[in-house]
Amino acid sequence: MTDHHTHGFSRRQALFGALGLGASVTFMGRAARAEPNGKKLIVLVCRGGLDGLSLTPPVGDADYAGLRGGVAYTPEQALKLDGTFGLHPAMSRAHALAQKGQLRIAPAVATPDRARSHFEAQDVLETGSEAKYTATSGWLNRTLQALSPERKVEALSVGAVAPLILRGQVQAASWSPGRNADSTARLPTILQDLYKNDPLLGPVFARGLQTEAMAQIAMTGLPAPATAQPMEGMAKPDPAAMQAAQRQGMAAAEKLGVTVANFMTQAGGPQIVAISLDGFDTHSGQVGQLQQRLNYMDALIGGLTTGLGPAWKDTVIVAATEFGRTARVNGTGGTDHGTASSALVLGGGLKKGGIIGDWPTLQQTALFENRDTRPTLDMRGLFKGVLRDHLGVEQRALDTTVFPDSASARPVTGIV
Repeated sequence: MTDHHTHGFSRRQALFGALGLGASVTFMGRAARAEPNGKKLIVLVCRGGLDGLSLTPPVGDADYAGLRGGVAYTPEQALKLDGTFGLHPAMSRAHALAQKGQLRIAPAVATPDRARSHFEAQDVLETGSEAKYTATSGWLNRTLQALSPERKVEALSVGAVAPLILRGQVQAASWSPGRNADSTARLPTILQDLYKNDPLLGPVFARGLQTEAMAQIAMTGLPAPATAQPMEGMAKPDPAAMQAAQRQGMAAAEKLGVTVANFMTQAGGPQIVAISLDGFDTHSGQVGQLQQRLNYMDALIGGLTTGLGPAWKDTVIVAATEFGRTARVNGTGGTDHGTASSALVLGGGLKKGGIIGDWPTLQQTALFENRDTRPTLDMRGLFKGVLRDHLGVEQRALDTTVFPDSASARPVTGIV
């Protein structure tokens, strides 16, 4: 299998779809026989620690505004879901799905990891293990193995690097868009973990991130949080040019979604897709950074739903991140590594219902270690519920193979 064409998915299509997102494509080299019950699954891996209190702001929680300060959203800004929760203002297409009963949220979900390290948390998220560095394959790859031989399926990963979530015994063929993939995109994340406990380098690196965030604001034209001050000599951006660039980026994200969806609906196309989205490590300048990243994520979701067409009713999308962020805003208009975050579950065949899991509230006595949203739902239970009820993966395989030694993490019921 070459990297030029795979089942009709051309280098040109992949490159065009990846514009603005630095995406590469990896195809799982496995012959398709029959789809698992005709169902499709898309997993969005939001890298960097997506702030759940911004993705699904609990504007009806009495303690939310006081804890969040300058990064809080008002009830008027948030896109209303129910009496407590809304969606981030950038998520208009996702909100339209919610109004149809095709989106639900898990507002206090976490992996078993509590170390707040990107290295460790992403490993646990993608391997599906109880502890860090105990597996070398990803749970989505093991899902392919768990499906019976007569139901072999193809899977596709989209991201700057082939993600661990789809690595394993199923052989993968890969494609890279070359210069569009930024191999250093995750360097700030890595350095933040290395320096976080250093009394000298930690604060210096944090100030560097703040400077970088302000430069990014100048280049993108996004609104700066109240705590950000413009750097001396920084050129004032042209608002019209910046808005045009933002629209271009969103158009590229939507095109990527349509392209992936179209490929999924082709004969012999993948039924399982993993898409990596970077850029959610918002230690400073969080308001502007999240507006940009969630604009793209929302456009991607819009492209997927449009491109899937009639297949949308047989599709589930799960968006998850390795950990959440602190309940309190920091001094640079951002938030630091936390624990529980929010996950989104979208699909044309979701069962109607409220939030998935329980909401612990943001009362001081309810915060995890007096700093983070307290987890009330094991991420593995969320994934298990989707895999069992949507793809038909057997319970025993989920507890032993897909998520090893995880019988205590019971599958969430009533999602699909």
